[in-house]
Amino acid sequence: MANDEYDFLFKGIASVADSRRARIVTSPIVLIGDSGVGKSNLLSRFTRNEFNLDSKSTIGVEFATRSIQVDSKTIKAQIWDTAGQERYRAITSAYYRGAVGALLVYDISKHQTYENVTRWLKELRDHADANIVIMLVGNKSDLRHLRAVPTEEAKAFASENHLSFIETSALDASNVELAFQNILTEIYRIVSSKALESGDGAQATIGAGTNISLSKPADDEASKSGKCC
Repeated sequence: MANDEYDFLFKGIASVADSRRARIVTSPIVLIGDSGVGKSNLLSRFTRNEFNLDSKSTIGVEFATRSIQVDSKTIKAQIWDTAGQERYRAITSAYYRGAVGALLVYDISKHQTYENVTRWLKELRDHADANIVIMLVGNKSDLRHLRAVPTEEAKAFASENHLSFIETSALDASNVELAFQNILTEIYRIVSSKALESGDGAQATIGAGTNISLSKPADDEASKSGKCC
């Protein structure tokens, strides 16, 4: 992509003075997809290393944060888990604006959730910035005996639509860390590359006014969580 296609990542550059805890901060990463595909458990597995067999459908939007290291820098990710039900669509679509990344999740054992990926992708691209980083995630890979979506079919869809792709299991934690690490690394490298090219080697912003500081790494920060609606 041309460099100017990433200009949205650097709107509203702001100063953040904190010599002791310099960090990189991302705008929200959104989790989207049908209800029941495991978005909430992906979030809890990544941020708290927890899995809840009795997890209820998200009402509105829930969020959690976690800091990770990428190239010796600290990225503090704020991750939004959006409800999959139609009645919450007006609420959840508002969170697409300003997001710099999205995990588009389906259940490998339920082909309908994969078929609905096309609608979710259209909705995301209608409301989010055109250059948002998107990863297609086939969740519940532990249900191999019930697989309804061939891996190669999903890979082909992802390639055709310029998405990255991975299969995960929130239940046994397979590839959950890798999925978030990969998308956050891609966002970080876009930001750091653009910052160096533009001469703003110390700071930049991504999404809707969120600060980026390309300086000394901070200690890993404990995750925080909350709810909206």
